[in-house]
Amino acid sequence: MKLEKNRTFKFFGIVLTFFLCTAVSLHAQEAFTVYQGKVVNKVTNDPLVFVNLVIQDSNISTVTNTEGAFTLKVPESNKGTVLIISLLGYEQSEVTLSNLEGVQGKIRLTPRVIELSEVNVMAFTNPKTLVRKVFEDKIKNSTDELLLMTAFYRETIKKRNRNVSLTEAVVNVYKQPYTNKTKDIIALHKARKSTDYKRLDTVALKLQGGPFSTLYLDVLKYPEYIFDDETIDYYDFFFESPTTVNDKPVYVVRFKQKDVVVGSGYLGKLYIDAESLALASATYALNIVDIKEASELFVRKKPSNIRVEPLKAVYRVDYRERNGKWYYGYGSVQVSFKISRKRKLFNSIYTLSSEMAVTDWEINSSGFMAMPVDRLKPTVIIADAVTGFSDPDFWGPYNVIEPEKSIESAIDKIKRKIRRANR
Repeated sequence: MKLEKNRTFKFFGIVLTFFLCTAVSLHAQEAFTVYQGKVVNKVTNDPLVFVNLVIQDSNISTVTNTEGAFTLKVPESNKGTVLIISLLGYEQSEVTLSNLEGVQGKIRLTPRVIELSEVNVMAFTNPKTLVRKVFEDKIKNSTDELLLMTAFYRETIKKRNRNVSLTEAVVNVYKQPYTNKTKDIIALHKARKSTDYKRLDTVALKLQGGPFSTLYLDVLKYPEYIFDDETIDYYDFFFESPTTVNDKPVYVVRFKQKDVVVGSGYLGKLYIDAESLALASATYALNIVDIKEASELFVRKKPSNIRVEPLKAVYRVDYRERNGKWYYGYGSVQVSFKISRKRKLFNSIYTLSSEMAVTDWEINSSGFMAMPVDRLKPTVIIADAVTGFSDPDFWGPYNVIEPEKSIESAIDKIKRKIRRANR
């Protein structure tokens, strides 16, 4: 058995060039209140990453960053409600928004140890059968209506551990139902970027795919990028100890590429709601078995004397449930490369990351799908589509993912450079 070349993440690529020069819509007009805080493990006090924070009885949400921090902008019409905080393997927590107002406090989540009796694993003795059932039931577990989503997208490039490029955007996602094969549409609403070219040496990295690199992680909508009816036989599946999400038990199914399969497949875990059999989350990584082949999966363009070796590629997708239906909520990609030049002794390690969080959505009753001229192409290099940074109020009422401290420091340095240049 051989995996089809470039079948995996053909929408996600990098473009390398030499330098030729020196260096939405939802609730947008309504007044809002800003709430900030940090989510930590109640036992260890460690920050918790990718925590979902949702305003009760609404579609307004955000996620914590890699330091557990969050910022949430809430319209005045939702100000008196409750914030629901949830994460895989932890007890769900609820906090009244008034208790967070004006305070950058900590929200503590309690780890939940689930008994095997809470999930009837024997209902599915074969994990592969369970996974097939998840994909068969995706239409039942999701809405058959068109959706208009507002999402925040961020992509970064790091050289070693230093941020050298940052692009952020608010986009409108015209989400198609799982009942058809029509691809989703993305329109750029607002964006900004900064790049410190001096730290990129003589090679510029650009991410091709932009927000599509995270949207196509919706494995239920795009199973061809992970495993479908044909390629599911290329994987082995195993049950692991169950856990919880939103205080509901979930099955945990680990999968890995079979040893007899040639080519780069995946290995990871699927988290499946035990009652509805809906996919709650998936985390996985590219199984790099051939460096040259893996490089061809990602590199769209490069100078002939540049060598690119993928070191790792990890992916995550989270779904959110409301009124018995599940929706795409968050996706992230992180890919690391070693880049070297022929006849050069030293090499550089670069990490490209992209993440997108749906921060609000509504039923797209009009069926409008954005004007063709406003639609982003799946091959877009979004860093080329926008220029410059703006003031701290640039995003206005839109919810964004709180930046890491290192990114904030990079932005501050860029702003100081701009101020000095304008004197």
